[in-house]
Amino acid sequence: MGKKKYSEEIGALFKKSPVVDSNSISRIIRNRKKVSQYNKQLIRNLLLAGKIRRLAKGCYTMYDDPSLAVFCFKPAYLGLQDALSMNNLWEQETIPIIITARKVRQGIRSVMGANILIRRIDKRYFFGYEHKNYGDFYFPVSDIEKTFIDMAYFNEKLDEHILANIRNSIDKKKLASYLKKYPERIRRKLKSVWKGKTL
Repeated sequence: MGKKKYSEEIGALFKKSPVVDSNSISRIIRNRKKVSQYNKQLIRNLLLAGKIRRLAKGCYTMYDDPSLAVFCFKPAYLGLQDALSMNNLWEQETIPIIITARKVRQGIRSVMGANILIRRIDKRYFFGYEHKNYGDFYFPVSDIEKTFIDMAYFNEKLDEHILANIRNSIDKKKLASYLKKYPERIRRKLKSVWKGKTL
């Protein structure tokens, strides 16, 4: 198979999926000698030509959306202030905030010239998200109840306006079922944030 054929197949792969990893590209060129070296060269050429963008190590896209990086850190979802915005509870702009159960470096990263924030969460607490249409894609986003819990879990402050929006939108039965998975100290913290109201 020639270079042109490889390029066509890889191009089709990127059109089929918004995020592609280097292993998927390797499977296309598996019959070639020195697959790893050839794979890296193909990716380098696509990057230099501006046909694809790097999201994370070994993870690429042809789209200009840093939030797609959430698919590079599976299991992961978009959460905290980012989820507040996506759930229409907060009108301010925010950077993509990725909550992942993987053991990766936390903190700010630069993706496509923009910042994203990576936060790690215990696997026991990796739940409570849904896929929401945002822009051109469906992203995994924490639901209102899990976002509220995560804000307390990660010691993020909620002003009274946002808290009022959460109170008006939250499903208290779902919140109570989620809180059963957490230790008492987290439940007490949520009650304090709720300012004395029964959860």
